[in-house]
Amino acid sequence: MTTVSSPADVARRPGTTTSAYPRYLAGRLGGAVVSLFAVLVTSFFLFRIIPGDPVKAMTHGMPTSAEQMATLRRQFGLDLPLWQQFTDYCAKALTGDLGMSYQFRAPVGELIAAKLPATLLLTGVAVVLYSAIGLWLGTRSAWRHGGLGDRINTGVALTLWSVPSFWLGLLLIIVFSVGIGPIPGMFPTGGMESGDETGFAYVLDVAHHMVLPVLTLVAVGYAQTLLVMRASLLDEMGGDYLTTARAKGLRDDAVRRRHAVPNALLPTVTMIFINLGHVAAGSILVETVFSWPGLGGLFYQALSVPDLPLVQSLFVVFAGAMILMNLLADLLYPLLDPRVGR
Repeated sequence: MTTVSSPADVARRPGTTTSAYPRYLAGRLGGAVVSLFAVLVTSFFLFRIIPGDPVKAMTHGMPTSAEQMATLRRQFGLDLPLWQQFTDYCAKALTGDLGMSYQFRAPVGELIAAKLPATLLLTGVAVVLYSAIGLWLGTRSAWRHGGLGDRINTGVALTLWSVPSFWLGLLLIIVFSVGIGPIPGMFPTGGMESGDETGFAYVLDVAHHMVLPVLTLVAVGYAQTLLVMRASLLDEMGGDYLTTARAKGLRDDAVRRRHAVPNALLPTVTMIFINLGHVAAGSILVETVFSWPGLGGLFYQALSVPDLPLVQSLFVVFAGAMILMNLLADLLYPLLDPRVGR
């Protein structure tokens, strides 16, 4: 019987690799650098079209003379021509100087470093959970497509994917924090800790506060992972190499695990790495709804002023994390499918 292999298996055979990978790598690195520069340009000009005067916002409610206003503008460099503000901003950003926050009067780098652990904890846990759940359910739904389980999983995923995360978060607060009908309030309405716990009790307290925001992120995130994995695996299921694998006597689970799933992973890997990029950004709306002390809430505070150095720096951090994760996904592709980069 003629052996039919998957496309990725064929590419892995000796003699099928080429020396094109360095060009592939250089292209991806060059694209990442260009994207990062575009982010710097966008972050500078985008937030300057937001209505509002930062100096007036900082002095709101306080008697301030015109001379004091001019001094503040000069202190923060807002009196300089726009082109000079832009060149100063790029020069400082490339050296790691993110400037001083208007409203907090503190270095932006320190503010971001202080809030980053809370965001990494919340969204990191959520990304791991909904990626694992989405991959598992998406694989099962595709392998048994058309069945009752597939219809239920797909229907629930489509519903949750269409639900705004802030609305779902508010609904969970009403039901499980405030309490409704026979359901008592079991979880805090917001925050990360109660403030009076230490040791292992502190860990349990933080975990208790994380339940609802993590559940909100998982409910919305797993749906996307499930649907992408299901669609990708369905495209692979008609391949001749799967028919040959079954004809060779492999069990159905082995065919799925060893042949179908690895070849269906590329689109899902892209999405998972994009979700990992979201770990740095967190979820601005979810963090705001649950008063979570992370970067999302900090971004909302900065945007309301607007605190230009802080909001620009957070935008660069969020977008930079996405660019980095996309680059890592591109570098991982040849390991999953050697045809990529040839």
